[in-house]
Amino acid sequence: MTAPVVPGVLRGRVAWVFGDDFDVDLIVGVENIKYYDADKLRAVCMRAFDPGFVDSVEPGDVVVGGRNFGYGHPHYPPLVALRNAGISAVLAESFSPGFWRGETYNGMPLVTVPGIASAVRRFDAVEVDWRRARVRLADGTELAGSPPSERVVKVIEAGGSLNLLLREHARRKPAEG
Repeated sequence: MTAPVVPGVLRGRVAWVFGDDFDVDLIVGVENIKYYDADKLRAVCMRAFDPGFVDSVEPGDVVVGGRNFGYGHPHYPPLVALRNAGISAVLAESFSPGFWRGETYNGMPLVTVPGIASAVRRFDAVEVDWRRARVRLADGTELAGSPPSERVVKVIEAGGSLNLLLREHARRKPAEG
């Protein structure tokens, strides 16, 4: 079996903390939600919030949200931009269902963790065991969330649902005739 695309434990920092009912389109600006070009999305990623955001992100960093993160239309370019910047997971109090479904099936670990938005600040160090939905803060505090289902773990480990379906289809034995 190949190694998972996403490590089981992510170590990084909190790159940004969003509030409740955050519309992810604002990450790239509504005028850019139809772009998929990585360079274009990188250039506009979080520009309205912090023009230096992309340059401050380190691989393994996470973003944090309040309740109903991903509110609005579930467009993919905002998370494409965050992934390309180095964001490895999104931790939130709760997720909008359409956003959760779309981004989970694109292979992004989304971890529901009650209390996370008020427990961290920008650039705090975190350790995230996304399979167990556990977040350890720098002071040793551990927050527990809702672990993903076995199927969701497989999707994330495969790097998305398409990769998992292709892998599963390749393992099937041809029907005997």
